[in-house]
Amino acid sequence: MKNIGAGVSEVLTQDKKQTEDAEEEYHQMENEMIFFLEEDPTYQISAVGEWGENSRGDVVVGADTYFRHVMTGQRCESAWGCLIGWSEPDEKSAEKWETLCQRIEELENLEEIICDEKRVGL
Repeated sequence: MKNIGAGVSEVLTQDKKQTEDAEEEYHQMENEMIFFLEEDPTYQISAVGEWGENSRGDVVVGADTYFRHVMTGQRCESAWGCLIGWSEPDEKSAEKWETLCQRIEELENLEEIICDEKRVGL
């Protein structure tokens, strides 16, 4: 996973920290992005990727990726976790949320997508 943050257009956090192993300074990088249902873009799930890059742009701290709960914004480890604790008033809406979660789950290179993209229609 070299240069995972190369395509990130906006860095939300750039705090200098030191790695314990290499004693090398690095920048804490973060990318927030949105997965949305192409058939109905109002159905969206946010995801966040955080990693550390040195001054050369090499990844020195591996990526930590997670999703944000649709209602509370709390950290969720899976797209399905974003739906826990609430329900839609009708079955059609529930099916759309389930479709979006299923499509996210089926993506290859999910970690890279979360760290590099801003919006992904599924």
